[in-house]
Order: sequence, then C-alpha cells, then structure tokens
Amino acid sequence: MALRGARTISVLTVGTVTTLMAALTPVTAFAAGDPLQQYALQKLRWERCDTGGPATFECAKVKVPLDYSDPGGRKIDLAISRVKASGAKERHGVLLMNPGGPGVPGLTMPVEMEPLLPAEVRERFDLVGFDPRGVGQSAPISCGLTADEQAVQHPYTARTFAKDVALARTVADKCWAKAGDMLPHLTTRNTARDMDVVRAALGEKKISYFGYSYGTYLGAVYTQMFPRRSDRFVLDSALDPTLAWRGTFRGWSAGAELAFTRWTEWAAARNATYGLGPTPAKVRKTYWDLIARADRTPVPTNGGALSGGAIRSQYGAFVGVKTVTPWIVALKASATGGPPAPATPTASAVTAASAEPAVPGSAPVRSADAEAFGADVPADNQSAVTWAAFCGDTRSWPRNPEQYRRDVIRDRAKYPLAGDLGATIQPCAFWKSAAREPATVVSNDVNALIVQNQWDPQATLAMAQGMRRALHGARMVTVAGGEGHGVVVAGPSCADAGVTRYLTTGRLPVKDLTCGGQ
Repeated sequence: MALRGARTISVLTVGTVTTLMAALTPVTAFAAGDPLQQYALQKLRWERCDTGGPATFECAKVKVPLDYSDPGGRKIDLAISRVKASGAKERHGVLLMNPGGPGVPGLTMPVEMEPLLPAEVRERFDLVGFDPRGVGQSAPISCGLTADEQAVQHPYTARTFAKDVALARTVADKCWAKAGDMLPHLTTRNTARDMDVVRAALGEKKISYFGYSYGTYLGAVYTQMFPRRSDRFVLDSALDPTLAWRGTFRGWSAGAELAFTRWTEWAAARNATYGLGPTPAKVRKTYWDLIARADRTPVPTNGGALSGGAIRSQYGAFVGVKTVTPWIVALKASATGGPPAPATPTASAVTAASAEPAVPGSAPVRSADAEAFGADVPADNQSAVTWAAFCGDTRSWPRNPEQYRRDVIRDRAKYPLAGDLGATIQPCAFWKSAAREPATVVSNDVNALIVQNQWDPQATLAMAQGMRRALHGARMVTVAGGEGHGVVVAGPSCADAGVTRYLTTGRLPVKDLTCGGQ
C-alpha cells in the first residue's frame, strides 16, 4: 500500500504528541509525562509460540493505543514473536520484520526467515515478527466479504462497469457497517507508530528492519516518522511511496506491458518448440486471438472455465517466460477442443502477483500462519485490512465513478494487457471517512538497502527506483534478469552478499549496483 512533507509534524487530529516528542526527546523511550510512556514501561510475558515451531520461538502481546490522538483510551493487543540472537556477545539489536500486504500476518516470519539468513546475521539480531493491527492475532477485523467481493480486479466493458461500481460500493458499505470503529485507525502511519511502541517495549534505542513488498513502504514511512530510531533497514521488492495507492494499482500496467513484450520475443525465438508464432508480432496476435475466443467461449481448465478477462488477470505470470509459455500453449489447445488446461501457471517464478494480482504488495498467507491463527481469524481478514490501509492512508482516490471509467479507457488504450485491471474502480471511491492524515511524503537521508528483481511483476523496477529516489541515503542492488516477486525471501541470489554485509556491519555499497541474474 500519511504526511506531506519531509520531517513534518503530524496534523493535530492524530499523533501530534507522539511525533513531536519523537523529534525532541531521547530515543531510548518516551519523554517523562508523555502519555505513551505507559506503553514503553509495560512488561512483556514471553511464552513459547503455539505454532509448532522450535522451542526458541517465543510470542508475547504488546498493548498499543487504538487511537494515537487518545493514548489513554481504548487499547488493543499486538501479537509479536521472536527468535533470539544466537550470539550474546555479537548481538547488535532487533531485526523487526514485515511480510507485505497490507493485511498479511507476520507472526511466524522469524522462523521462516531464519534459514534464509546467514549465521553472522542470526547471531547479531533477535528476529522479531508481528501481526500488524487488525491482522491475524492483533485484534483482527472482518468486513463479512464473500469470495466474489474479495476479487477487486475486473476487465472493463461498458456493459459491466455499473456492476463493478455497485460491487465497490458494497464492499465499502459492508466494511464500515461491520468494522467502522476500527477502520480509521488501521493505517500505515499507525502501524509505524506501533513499531515504535514495540521498539520501546523491547528496550531498544533503535530498530533494524526487514520489509518485503508493502513492508518496504511501511519501513520507509517509519524512517520518515522516526529517523533517529531507524538503524539498518533492508527493503526487499520496493514500492514507490509517491504512488500510494491508486498510482500503485495503475503502475502495474506499464510493468506488465514490458514483461509481455519481453515474453513475445522469447516465445518467438522458440517457435519450433511452442508454436505460438515465429515473430513477436505473431506471438502477440496468437495471445490476443486466444483472449478474444475466451471472451466469447470461456476456456475449459481443471479449475473451471476462464474468460479472456480472467486469463488477462494472470498478467504477472509473464515475468516467468519458461513457465507461462506452456500455460498459454495449454490454454490455446483447450480452447480448440484439447484437454482442459491448468487453471493457473505453476512455478516458483509465478508468485502472489500472478495468483492474486488484485492486491499490491501482497504475499500469500502461509500455512504456518493459518495454523497459528486458528479459526478465530475471519476468512476475509486480509482483504478487510487491505482496504482499510489503502483507503485510509491517502485522500487521493477519486470519488466520482466516471473518473475511473475515463482512466480505465485511457489506461487500456496505452497498456492493453492490464490497463483496465489496474485502473478499475475500487471500494476507496465510496469510503465513508476520508483519510485522517495526509499521505506520508518519504524524503530523508536514512540509510537503507533496497534489493530488487529486474522483472518483478508486482513491485516493478520502476517502483523500486521511485523508492530509491525518496530515500536519499539508500543504495539499491538490482538483480539483472531476476524474475518473480522477492529477492531475499525467494532464496539465494547475487544480492545476498550485500545484504549480509549491510546487516552485519552497517556499511552500504559505495554506489547502486546491478548484479548477475539468479
């Protein structure tokens, strides 16, 4: 998935005391007399997590104010977890983690990230995960959404646009009817404030951080709000903070078109194997002929028939040229009487972006999380928090449905593959309460390391470059030819050495780098 202007004090309605004190007082906790001091002094009760993880995996609850403009009012519990640093003498501090979303739980992230980090990192940091407010075990919310109401990308046609408008309105109305007391407070800025309370409750002067996808935006917002408390920040697959959030949705389309063009060239060079066309133009025509046929008669698959719009919604898969090509071949055969094709492309390079392209910055909910959460977490929890953050973070969403119609037509003409899918109307057009704070303008000199795949379908290279421009003190390592959403989270890559050096020594590369493909 905030405040306009670098190092600016929050608007009076939310968090004035918190932000002002953060700028004027020592970083160890909060100033004497600050209403937030009670949260810094709370005693955490650590117990073994009931997730089936190792004995070293501990969980606790941290109390935070629901409304930071009323710190003495209603409180909620945040679920946090940790795996302690393996070296007492080498310990540097805590490495707080967020897996994306917004709305993705992060309680099990320490045990999931531990094997991906080298020993010299694990001995220096307590790995700390948390479920953000409203998510998982941290006061989870629900909008009561059906599966259909959670699908937010729709191909545009003049005939169906009124239905899309009605669906967006329904989602907004249901959210406010069911979770209206919580929605105004489920913003990225408040999650960043929660991170600072966690820091203080853990007794840390500063925090280091690893954020993935939407988690890169959350980390960047924290560095803007609390620059003196930000230590070593690794941002994996970054989003452009200037695009939050309607611009992020629309930004997918340009990246998708680039990946699609690259795929047509790749498939044309292998026409003898796949038979999709001997030139990029003919491969492109083969694809669009398939889409037109599927719009007339949906293509049979082992997961149900797919319309052309449904096939196009898998646009993120085109970054994985070796895996998407057999799928297109199978769809083409199925459309002309062959056996049913797979419902989706399948391979490690095809990530959440292709499986669930509707939510920027999302990560798949992992099985370990599901076991940790239990039946008390609503089925639509991630979708509910997604809209709470996207709609509550910024006032940039148009309120007039006709603006979306115009944008859809314009974007579809410019980016045929996915322009309408990214620009379509969303529940934020009908959100009952405008964002309480302006969107955060990220512009600071805090050190951070951005790592990025060249062909990320969801946090595109252009988006990561936008994050790099916003963080003047950062460096960026781009994995040339890297496919899929995620660098560190996806396993070994040429960026790993730079990440390890930065986390263990605090030293960034002298300049931005591009390294060889994975």
